[in-house]
Amino acid sequence: MFWADKIAADAKGHEIVNDSKTPSGRVHVGSLRGVIIHDVIYRALKHAGKPVKFSYGVDDYDALDTVPKYLNQEKFAPYLGFPLCNVPSPDDTASDYAKYFIGEFLEVFQYLGVKPEVYYLRDLYRSGQLNHYIDIFLKNAHLVREAYKEVSKADRPSNWYPFQVICENCGKIATTSVTDYNGSQVFYTCKPDATNWVQGCGHSGWVSPFDGNGKLPWKVEWVAKWDLLGVTIEMAGKDHSQKGGSRDVANAICRKVLKKQPPFHSPYEFILVNGTKMSSSKGVGSSAKEIAELLPPELLRFLMLRTQPRSVINFAPNYETITRLFRDYDTLIEKYEANVEAKSGNSELSEDFMPLFYAQLGDEIKTYNPFDFSTLISLLQIPHLDIKEEIEKRSAKPLTEFDWEIINQRIASAKKWLQDYADEEEKLVIYLDQTPAKAKELTEQQVLYLEKLAQNLDKVTNWNSEELQTTLFSTSKELEIPQANAFKAVYLSFVGKERGPKAGALLSYLDKTFVLSRLQNVIELNISKFDLASVKAES
Repeated sequence: MFWADKIAADAKGHEIVNDSKTPSGRVHVGSLRGVIIHDVIYRALKHAGKPVKFSYGVDDYDALDTVPKYLNQEKFAPYLGFPLCNVPSPDDTASDYAKYFIGEFLEVFQYLGVKPEVYYLRDLYRSGQLNHYIDIFLKNAHLVREAYKEVSKADRPSNWYPFQVICENCGKIATTSVTDYNGSQVFYTCKPDATNWVQGCGHSGWVSPFDGNGKLPWKVEWVAKWDLLGVTIEMAGKDHSQKGGSRDVANAICRKVLKKQPPFHSPYEFILVNGTKMSSSKGVGSSAKEIAELLPPELLRFLMLRTQPRSVINFAPNYETITRLFRDYDTLIEKYEANVEAKSGNSELSEDFMPLFYAQLGDEIKTYNPFDFSTLISLLQIPHLDIKEEIEKRSAKPLTEFDWEIINQRIASAKKWLQDYADEEEKLVIYLDQTPAKAKELTEQQVLYLEKLAQNLDKVTNWNSEELQTTLFSTSKELEIPQANAFKAVYLSFVGKERGPKAGALLSYLDKTFVLSRLQNVIELNISKFDLASVKAES
């Protein structure tokens, strides 16, 4: 059984699935893994006919702890330590910093068909909905301290209270320390040395902790949210789920102070970019918005779902990774279509197809005639080519309106990839009007290869990539020329580089007459350098 369906099968009663994010900067694609995991659990529960709600929290009372490198440092540095919702927006499209960055992320939700009920921590605090929990945790500060000590070995002093006041003098929340509670007010100090990244102002005094004057530390706040919202299922990333980590501390506080069981939990792994965990505030990796602009929604969901939650996803939008993603998706679509036909329309899905099912924006897998994404990338780079005419010519079956919908999405993705992600080596510039200068620098062996290749290609009747690739290989074997040397001669002749896309595919994009003419031209440019008669005799 697929992992989300197993969770749904075990669920009892009305379930409330929850996830949240601190909008400390541009939200990265790594944060989408938790979003999609929770969305799929929600969908699995609905699919199983069980009552369920999906909520998503914006933790906008957290402090601004770093100014992202892509923002004006001078403008935002004075707001370090402030609640994110009290920091100005980078531009006038949003009321504040938190709404600016979460707004961008929520646009990606809409694109991916994710529709939770969104709530903001500022509203829960300022409306007084969390007052009851603030009072409970302050009155039971000793139990909270015990939970920290027992679970994470973190020793809190006997006058430490689980609350952070927004300093009445300087507006910072990151630098305040509460050391007393009298049932209606807390005593706090805005400590100059509270953190190593921002200084407190030194102000101290008594203030009410209620109605938005401050916040609970996030592990305690987590517990308050669970109880207030009735959360029954909330997963967490590996960093929060390690033994003695954040989730274990929160679970202990929930049991010790509220005397309740914490929500169901299972950890999920990171998304890495070239082995590096992504960070919103540090600006590492690709933003969720940027990746959503690159990939069609079903492909982005599939990227998250084809790997089990407990396995790392190492994602980098290079040629190999992105073309494999599209190819794997198309292969699964073809298998699904064959499976449906074999079962005469039986709608029961096996576990193999559940990642495909949950990758859809709706509850239906619509099949189509796949058109290879790597071929699209190449076709788009051939000058004067009518892309749609070429696609029709190359498609094995007549293309439906839905086929064209998918193809148009992919044309947009391929153009975006070429514009923003392709390395120079991955870009294909075919010299149509002139022979590349580097094609004049071939070795004797390479010229011999091109002579024989031209003869063999002239006999090819089926001008497709597979047939041409076979001819390229067999010609190098026939002359006992190393394949790397042989193929280098082809790439230099047409793209002026030593490497390129699959050579058979490259030639298939071009007219046979043009290919033979170019090869002859390259041979003539080089032939005067060598005594080919003697070379042929030796070979």
